Amino acid sequence: MQAHEIEASVNVLGEELKPCSLDPVTGFFRNGFCDTSDQDHGSHTLCAVMTAEFLEFSKSCGNDLSTPRPEFGFSGLKPGDQWCLCAARWGEAFEAGKAPKVRLSSTHLKALDVVRLEDLRSQSADLN
Repeated sequence: MQAHEIEASVNVLGEELKPCSLDPVTGFFRNGFCDTSDQDHGSHTLCAVMTAEFLEFSKSCGNDLSTPRPEFGFSGLKPGDQWCLCAARWGEAFEAGKAPKVRLSSTHLKALDVVRLEDLRSQSADLN
């Protein structure tokens, strides 16, 4: 079996990808970064700052991020936590007017395969 390599760690601004969160530890690889590879079918590339409104939206769409799941080592997210989201879920929330703020410096370039940079910039926690 061939090892799956992490894509180059570049953010949507064309700079070195910054960490998203080490508390809680996030990312597809649970390394604190929104790194990705060909194994990451959900594109967990978008670093978002959780809000109560978004957590409720995500739960209503079938992805409960707020309930602790100790069997998976997951303590549940709360408003203010930063987390590597699936870019498509953020896009759905954006279209519904419920998107959380985004850390552009910590959002992987691959997120742009799914969402538009203009939309990310409009919700930037880095720029606003």
